[in-house]
Amino acid sequence: MTNFAKVRFAVIATVLMFVGCTKEPEKPVAESAKPPVPSDLVRLDPAFDALVPPSAQLEKLADGFQFIEGPLWFDAGHLWFSDVQGNVVRQWSADGKVTEILRPGGYNGKDAPEGSLMGPNGMIHDKDGAVLLCQHGNRQIARISKDRKVSPLVSKYKGKRLNSPNDLVFKSDGSLYFTDPPYGLPKQDDDLKKELKFNGVYRLKAGNLQLLIQDLTRPNGIAFSPDEKILYISVSDEKHKVWMRYDVNPNGSVKDGRVFYDATSEAAPGLPDGMKVDSKGNLYCAGPGGVWVFSTEGKHLGTIKTPKPPANCNWGDDGKTLYITAVDGLYRIKLSTPGEQTMYR
Repeated sequence: MTNFAKVRFAVIATVLMFVGCTKEPEKPVAESAKPPVPSDLVRLDPAFDALVPPSAQLEKLADGFQFIEGPLWFDAGHLWFSDVQGNVVRQWSADGKVTEILRPGGYNGKDAPEGSLMGPNGMIHDKDGAVLLCQHGNRQIARISKDRKVSPLVSKYKGKRLNSPNDLVFKSDGSLYFTDPPYGLPKQDDDLKKELKFNGVYRLKAGNLQLLIQDLTRPNGIAFSPDEKILYISVSDEKHKVWMRYDVNPNGSVKDGRVFYDATSEAAPGLPDGMKVDSKGNLYCAGPGGVWVFSTEGKHLGTIKTPKPPANCNWGDDGKTLYITAVDGLYRIKLSTPGEQTMYR
């Protein structure tokens, strides 16, 4: 494993081979009927109390996975999520059932090394009821239609294959922004199959792919402020654990990148990862030890601590429930402020 994987998955005692398997390495267990998971809510500022009420409790919904990511809520009352190491997209339903949606989910080959991160990752709703899915091993963003047909949306920049698209967000003009770190490549930056010399952040509009940022070591989570004037990027670099913010130009490009918050000194396991924004502009960011909550000014208001390092989160239910993926478990917590909704639902 790479140094990144060692940090991120220190809680995992063993890692199972997932490509080529004909059955689940471990049967996921629905736990919606079990009592809430003990969780410390670290309250650093009074503003946190208005977002995370004193009665808030973290619930475990299901576990038994390998490393899960990309939760995506459907108004029909269920949630999709990715298992990056298990190479499968699953669905959790309100009755506690967990079913498979897509296998293989992120890599269609049969040569993935043990413990690799070549499966699916971030997801977002597209128009017409489709879902856009980041596929690490296939090195593309794929479109899953309502009838579950999978087709590539974008896979190359200037004739060169992307690294491994990780997370994505829509802007209200229909343009798609996404991050492209090297996690889906077995040797990451040193992999001989890596065709791009950088790990970029891109904008896709009307079929045109524009490179926005190329100087981040590990661009990962991505989100817009509610007014779309700021683009946030998390950097999952164990030597430089930061969240960045960029001003968004009228033409969709970005400028003036600067550190929004630096957590490099934080010793808890985990790295800056997926993030979401609420309707007031506060950020909920997967990070060391839990989901870090920030004000629009970059003040750390508090942390929703999770039993294992979280990787991503997303809004669901009535819009005030935050679903969290944390290594092998799926969780949720009911909050007070509704989340900022994406362009398509």
